[in-house]
Amino acid sequence: MAKLSGWIARAPGLWGVLQNENKGPWGGGKGGNDGGDAGKGGDGDNGGPRNPWAFPPEGKRGARGSVTSLDDFLKRARRGGGGGGGGGFPGGMPGRPVIFAGIGILFLLWVAFTSVHVIAPEQRGVVALFGKYSKTMEPGIGWTLPAPIASVKKLNVQQIRTENFPATSGENLMLTQDQNIVDLAYSVRWDIANPEDYAFQIANPEQTVRATAESAMRAAVAGVMLNDAIGPGRTVIEARVQQTTQAILDEYNSGIRIQGVSIRGAAAPGAVDEAFKQVTAAQQESEGARNQARAYAQQVVAVAQGQTAEFDKIYEQYKLAPEVTRRRIYYETMEAVLAKSNKTIVETNGVTPYLPLPAARAGSTQPQVQQGQQQGAAQ
Repeated sequence: MAKLSGWIARAPGLWGVLQNENKGPWGGGKGGNDGGDAGKGGDGDNGGPRNPWAFPPEGKRGARGSVTSLDDFLKRARRGGGGGGGGGFPGGMPGRPVIFAGIGILFLLWVAFTSVHVIAPEQRGVVALFGKYSKTMEPGIGWTLPAPIASVKKLNVQQIRTENFPATSGENLMLTQDQNIVDLAYSVRWDIANPEDYAFQIANPEQTVRATAESAMRAAVAGVMLNDAIGPGRTVIEARVQQTTQAILDEYNSGIRIQGVSIRGAAAPGAVDEAFKQVTAAQQESEGARNQARAYAQQVVAVAQGQTAEFDKIYEQYKLAPEVTRRRIYYETMEAVLAKSNKTIVETNGVTPYLPLPAARAGSTQPQVQQGQQQGAAQ
């Protein structure tokens, strides 16, 4: 029942189609009229819609027998030229000869720009043919096959490149042989020695140099003491790192030459810097005390050597005249002993003089009595 009711609902539409079977899709026409009448059939006389491809009734090309703009375009496109039999597309576009000429010019320009290469004096050109090494171009103008058959990679072989460690501001901690930590900042200078190996043997030259130099530096610092790392041992470390880094890069066939290694700074880490300064100061003080002890020891030894030489001379004189030498030594010794003490000298014959003993003990007076003969003469 549902399908039957649907067909009944469509019946008026089917009847309308049968009534208009002799008419065009854009409205009614007049029997055997041509396309021009069809263009007019869309007016209000027959009540059908107007042809959207036809010119409006008030247009300038409303003459009988004229074609629509779409038909005209399609006909011109099928003929491959303009209405006048020329070689162009509608609207004055160029034809096939002009297109072929443009393609030829573009091909010549492509060949010229990809086949001629200018190599600067500081450069070398590494030529690859189908991705494989072919030759190395010297400075000047060179010729190769066009791309993508051949490609040229220009390398500056005179530029000195520098890798800084650490790359940014921060610490670069390393462990020394005596289990101390040092913050080391250094730089590595390198250039290109072999352009062929540099272009084809390693993928990332900068990263390879950095990794190799850092490994060599850590190995060198691990073999020295902290005092050598921050002091006079820097030169030895730099030479060792340069030699080790160059040996590793040569094993890789990298084409890189290490120009030099320079340690820019070496210090204790910031967390222990104050304690490290105190230790350094104590070491310097200890070294100063040792230097003073060495100087005193040398002075004592010199004095002893001088006394020994003097004794040897006295002994030589003693062997020549023992009694005289013995008496002289006794007098000199007594003179040296008595010169440092308070004394009272009494030289009389049978006379006992008055001695102020308390004053003599205090050292305020040193009375001296002359010979008895002189005292008797004074009386």
